[in-house]
Amino acid sequence: MGLSAAALLWGLPGLLLTIALHPALSPCPAQASVPAHRDYCVLGAGPAGLQMAYFLQRAGRDYAVFERAPGPGSFFTRYPRHGKLISINKRYTGKANAEFNLRHDWNSLLSHDPRLLFRHYSNAYFPDAGDMVRYLGDFADRLGLHVLYNTTIAHVTLNKDQRAWNGHYFILTDQKGQAYQCSVLLVATGLSVPNQVDFPGSEYVDGYESMSVDPKDFVGQNVLILGRGNSAFETAENILGVTNFIHMLSRSRVRLSWATHYVGDLRAINNGLLDTYQLKSLDGLLESDLTDLAIVKDHEGKFHVTLKFFLEEGNRSADAVPLPQDDNDNFALRVAYDRVIRCLGWNFDFSIFSKSLRLSAGGELSKKYPLVKASYESKGSRGLFVLGTASHSVDYRKSAGGFIHGFRYTVRAVHRLLEQRHHGVTWPSTEHPITQLASAIIRRVNEASGLYQMFSVLADVVLLEENATAFEYLEEFPMQALAQLETITGRRARHGLFVINMEYGRNFSGPDKDVFFHDRSVGHTEDAWLSNFLHPVIYYYRHLPTEQEVRFRPAGWPLPRPTAIHHIVEDFLTDWTAPVGHILPLRRFLENCLDTDLRSFYAGYPLLSSVQRTSVEQ
Repeated sequence: MGLSAAALLWGLPGLLLTIALHPALSPCPAQASVPAHRDYCVLGAGPAGLQMAYFLQRAGRDYAVFERAPGPGSFFTRYPRHGKLISINKRYTGKANAEFNLRHDWNSLLSHDPRLLFRHYSNAYFPDAGDMVRYLGDFADRLGLHVLYNTTIAHVTLNKDQRAWNGHYFILTDQKGQAYQCSVLLVATGLSVPNQVDFPGSEYVDGYESMSVDPKDFVGQNVLILGRGNSAFETAENILGVTNFIHMLSRSRVRLSWATHYVGDLRAINNGLLDTYQLKSLDGLLESDLTDLAIVKDHEGKFHVTLKFFLEEGNRSADAVPLPQDDNDNFALRVAYDRVIRCLGWNFDFSIFSKSLRLSAGGELSKKYPLVKASYESKGSRGLFVLGTASHSVDYRKSAGGFIHGFRYTVRAVHRLLEQRHHGVTWPSTEHPITQLASAIIRRVNEASGLYQMFSVLADVVLLEENATAFEYLEEFPMQALAQLETITGRRARHGLFVINMEYGRNFSGPDKDVFFHDRSVGHTEDAWLSNFLHPVIYYYRHLPTEQEVRFRPAGWPLPRPTAIHHIVEDFLTDWTAPVGHILPLRRFLENCLDTDLRSFYAGYPLLSSVQRTSVEQ
């Protein structure tokens, strides 16, 4: 590669510095085996990788992004298979506040450039995947992010070295044998390995990743879909009008997102089959453990579902294998199927990572996700962080950390951690007199997108100064890492603290919950602790909780039991500015905790609340 091409990819100043520091990058054949060095290596140029690249670039850090495809966002060039995203693109909210509007923009990444908001790329409420590819391409190009395309990292291992930031370097080797060395590895490769269940006859199953998406190929057919998530229902929705019927089989009951309040569960845009099932229009939904079943093929090429123990070794013909309907003529799956489609989701690709990295160490989600701490750092390798969808084990089926509108904030939190750890840049904060405490909290719970999307995961932290005369306000800190707050942020928590979080009611979310029950909403301030819908909760601690206290917190609690707790009553408009219903109870709670009169709050609140943010970067 000539100097001009290298400068284009790496940036000329960084290139010259690297050549000066690392003779291996100069055209000297004798040194060719020494790996090129970067302080930060990012694997993957999807949304999470580009988001981290943006923060690294803005901070002036030495980094490179490695992407196997010729452009960013390669996942969206193929998935979802039917081309329709289920992430909301709400272009109008009636508000001019950029931070508030991100609460309802599930596709944009964070940047200082207002042109790079997704609303400029699609008018659709549920956009096309192609719009996301175009958006990510512009995000990388306009911001000049350092991405090495067509570079497949085939192997990642460790090289212990006491001179390294974390006691070791990460060594990455690409498909051409070129080695790269970095101090910090940021893995943003997403989930790319189709989840498969091994059962007799699984070779007859079409995978979601390779099936036909042309409804004409399913005309007049009987179809069995394995799975009950959005990919399964998306597939059913595409062929619902041309098939004889669709049966859907899964291990557990369907989880509806409006009941679980988890955006990864079944969304209403895809649930047409639930209508046809419940209204008895031939389609149906069943539960069974797939590992107990088998699929056999008859002489006409039709597929039959049977039980695994009916199979004899090596005999897969339906003409010879007993079927459940032989003993039970009311067996639900006694019909023959023309197609069986697997839609069972995705797993992380562990194959390129050396076992020395210890990315997986057992547990319920060990096959699906890498093992990470609440700070998104690997439990097995210091300096290795997992970003984006692959980091979702931290809040799986709880919050939005597996999706753009959630992980854009967790990526920012990881970057802030790295800035403190390796560059001595403390976690951003603002300082205020104590009389502005209530106003600062009210402003954030009414506009902050990170708190709103990453409820029960990211929280604002107020650090009190001595004698509670003033406070520092820190935004969007990982709640379960609260015990390490001083180390992670570089800030001191010596005189008490408040933690501001958003939560749903404790017994309001779940696949078996009736979320439309009568009197489901709470309107009286004295019953605020019974609020069901998303609402602010403030925890007060006299001392920073310990690791032990965080680990053994009460079941269902995001934090240890506090000295005092306050729920701001839920609001139908998610507008917590009512002087009597919201602000006065909060002020009294803070006064009781601090033994201080905060009535001058009313003079400070209008000034703070009138601030309209024009940037969503921070």
